[in-house]
Amino acid sequence: MNQETFALLKKLVDTPGPSGYEQQVQKVYREMVTPYSDIVTTDVLGNVVAAKNPDGNPRVMLAGHADEIGFIVRYISEEGFLYFGQIGGHDSIVAVGQRVYVHTEQGAVLGVLGRKAIHLLETEERNKVPNTNDLWIDIGAANKKEAQELVQIGDCVTYAQDLQRLQGDRATARSFDNKMGCFVVAEALRLLTGKPLNCGVYGVATVQEEIGLRGARTASYGINPLVGIATDVGHAMDFPGADKKKVGDIKLGAGPVIKRGANINPKVFSLLVQTAKEEGIPYQIEAAPGGTGTDANAMQLNRAGMATGVLSVPLRYMHTPCEVMALEDIENTAKLMAGFCERVTPEIDFTP
Repeated sequence: MNQETFALLKKLVDTPGPSGYEQQVQKVYREMVTPYSDIVTTDVLGNVVAAKNPDGNPRVMLAGHADEIGFIVRYISEEGFLYFGQIGGHDSIVAVGQRVYVHTEQGAVLGVLGRKAIHLLETEERNKVPNTNDLWIDIGAANKKEAQELVQIGDCVTYAQDLQRLQGDRATARSFDNKMGCFVVAEALRLLTGKPLNCGVYGVATVQEEIGLRGARTASYGINPLVGIATDVGHAMDFPGADKKKVGDIKLGAGPVIKRGANINPKVFSLLVQTAKEEGIPYQIEAAPGGTGTDANAMQLNRAGMATGVLSVPLRYMHTPCEVMALEDIENTAKLMAGFCERVTPEIDFTP
């Protein structure tokens, strides 16, 4: 990935946006897709829809969710500590000791996630997973009044980590899941510039996926597409102790993962594999026996049904501040998505 492309990815991934607070992420996405789209709109829930060849047939929806996991301020104690609820799924062991940003009207306020030091923990406390209610955020305020001058109930919180390169084409970030998916959709729209299209392509940065696939449900109803591709992260299983029997032999750097199973239309799956072979894009296959937990769940059940597919990008350490990806996988996923759209025509019958 060249420096210019990396800078765009970094800008999108580093912009804070837990579920319900994605407005700034959507602004960045809108800026990215406008030069490569015919129409860009934002619906009342916050989904940003970028349409290319909007009168084409059939309509194809490309979805990457714009939200990340985070926290929300619920209570401020007399001592000035912030107590919080979870936005999305967290491992509370990971949260302990992390630096965070509280996003306020005045800007980001730095804090730390506090817990009693190990020296002060009773034996039974040391041997159990901490409860979120037993943790707090310390912003350095002397008391409640001082904290309230900076923070309000309902302010969102994210880990204080940004996108950084590791060795080779590997990188780490707190929120590859799934602002990376928004980048893939935007990049696919760019790659389709100047290409002849039969279908209408609708690239959507969906909202509130982490709390129930909510944006995908409303966006797909409004667009009413026949075909949909959701892109999200998937578990890479190339780390110590990974049980490949649970997911499959999925590796970083081995290409996008094409899911196959009940949530996937078989014609969409076949066309994705065909595209990868014809374009020389490396790919992996993952079996998904039920719902995939992605936007494709909601998309598949839109109106009278949608022919859906899922492209996952391998990820280590999901839902932590140190998620790891291969940048080449991100680029190849965008290429596969764009190539798929080029091959969709009105003559294809997606009936299983």
